[in-house]
Amino acid sequence: MTGFSKSRLERVRGVLDGHVQRGAAPGVVAVLARGGETLVEAAGDVRPDSIFRIASMTKPIAAVAALLLVEECVLRLDDPVDEYLPELADRRVLTRPDGPLDDTVAAERAITLRDLLTFRLGLGFGAGLWGPPGTVPIMDALGELRGGMPAPAAVPGPDEWMRRLGRLPLAYQPGERWLYNLGSDILGVLVARACGRSFEAFLRERIFEPLGMPDTGFWVPAASIDRLPPQYTTDPGTGQPVVYDPPSGQWSTPPAFESGAGGLVSTADDYAAFAAMLRGGGVYRGVRILSRAAVSLMTSDQLPAAVKAVSGLAPGDFDDLGWGFGVSVVTRRTQLYHSVGTYGWSGGLGTSWVSDPAEDLTLILLTQQAFTSHLPPAINRDFWTSAYQALDD
Repeated sequence: MTGFSKSRLERVRGVLDGHVQRGAAPGVVAVLARGGETLVEAAGDVRPDSIFRIASMTKPIAAVAALLLVEECVLRLDDPVDEYLPELADRRVLTRPDGPLDDTVAAERAITLRDLLTFRLGLGFGAGLWGPPGTVPIMDALGELRGGMPAPAAVPGPDEWMRRLGRLPLAYQPGERWLYNLGSDILGVLVARACGRSFEAFLRERIFEPLGMPDTGFWVPAASIDRLPPQYTTDPGTGQPVVYDPPSGQWSTPPAFESGAGGLVSTADDYAAFAAMLRGGGVYRGVRILSRAAVSLMTSDQLPAAVKAVSGLAPGDFDDLGWGFGVSVVTRRTQLYHSVGTYGWSGGLGTSWVSDPAEDLTLILLTQQAFTSHLPPAINRDFWTSAYQALDD
């Protein structure tokens, strides 16, 4: 295979097989793409065309959708989003982030599209907002609006969801901190309202169909449900996998809320096409989806140092990472894998994607075993390590 050592690729297969045999995941599908060629490997109880709940790997797709509307001048990065999201106009901000919800001051400025894309709207999950239930009122309120684990059946439709969100104050002033997740869900609503049709309809017309991604969407039709494996989490008491969602569960019917933060399902081939489009500067197989300038902006670090210093899901998260639009960006190399400039993101239900422009390399790992931390587990890190040692000049 172009760009890889054939003998060293055997180590990649051995690493994946070993993790499956030791119970790290019931099954895994891996994609290694370099030099215009793509290798797909499967191990365990899944197959190359299995459909996975990709969770937060939805976020980069939502960002591309928003940038398509920016390119058409329907949306503008630094304009307030109030025109399409009046629920977010005239915001109030907590005087202290863990304070009562009625102790607020006026927001210093409006929320912009750039704030949603960079998670700096002032509301979400992250540093300064963690605490046991009942200790941080705004987090309790956000948990009621949308829990931590993707759960399509538990979320109301977009208008009702926005109405409830609009009743909440911001935890911080817009632009002040990076706070995870919520911005991408709001992006989905914004795109739908701005284009005048459902979020999924826009994604299908502008991204999925042009890229040839037939198995990517917010639910799995009956004809394909046999390719959707059970989704597992880990029992904290026993450490054993337990079924979180069966094939006939929450992704088997269309959801009321099409979550831009974590609602999509996809396959190895489908997501590899999306990744290849970005690696190609917005072009895939001769079809331009996005401008080269938009891809460059999306995959560049957009966070000021002052924001990184007070942000993250845990201390040190931004020591060697930045954040673009829907993707993390490596800013300092600290491992055998991931050159500076590598971008991508992971899904907490057990998936990950990275593209390394310096090596012309894309790596995708799909499992149905949810992470137990916000950091990718050993199977991901070992996959990246073994893939990089297999690179051949």
